[in-house]
Amino acid sequence: MQATFTKSALVSIIVPTLNEAAMMLDLAAALGRLRGEFEVIICDGGSSDATAEIARQCGLRVITAPRGRGRQMNAGAKLAEGETLLFLHADTRLPENAMAFIAGALADEEVCGGNFSLIFAGGTREARLMTGIYPFLRLGGMVYGDSAIFVRRGVFESLNGYRDYPIFEDCDLFRRMRRAGRVVRLNACATTSSRRFEGRFIRTFALWSLMQALYWVGVNPNLLNRLYKPLR
Repeated sequence: MQATFTKSALVSIIVPTLNEAAMMLDLAAALGRLRGEFEVIICDGGSSDATAEIARQCGLRVITAPRGRGRQMNAGAKLAEGETLLFLHADTRLPENAMAFIAGALADEEVCGGNFSLIFAGGTREARLMTGIYPFLRLGGMVYGDSAIFVRRGVFESLNGYRDYPIFEDCDLFRRMRRAGRVVRLNACATTSSRRFEGRFIRTFALWSLMQALYWVGVNPNLLNRLYKPLR
């Protein structure tokens, strides 16, 4: 998985983690099934569980970074070797041919990056509802890290990476990417966990919708984070 490849073709998969020990074995197995040229950098924010240890035992490269998803992903990007950066949540699984889809999209020089279509895992009502709702969120400009955002390294650096926001750092990056060039949504589907919504869909979705509206009218993400904490 960590073999040396041509830098121009290499995709650097950057995974921010914090207390994700329960996810690491499955994540490593899923990464091992990917085809193509890529490296993996686990950017741990100081987990108190065995996240880092399990990742290393699985042969994954692990770095320690200041806590905060944006800070962690910026730290991983600085060490990345690839010309394409792919930011992956620990509970999101890519399709096995993800690298080919990314290469196909970036063959168009006007495309600066994009994200995957998204399926929420499980057969629950919550998972089905979120899978149906997510495409409409993108129409409103709301693109989250669950959908595996990828971007040309040069574009990411020109944008100064992620801003130090405790929430909506992914939406903020994607908005700035759209100003830098064309972004695409791949037809290929990533699969993510619906754990945030299980058993509390109405409350969680209502609060999340309120935060989205407040974000779009200009409320600082640092203030919005106070609302987000109950969802973690």
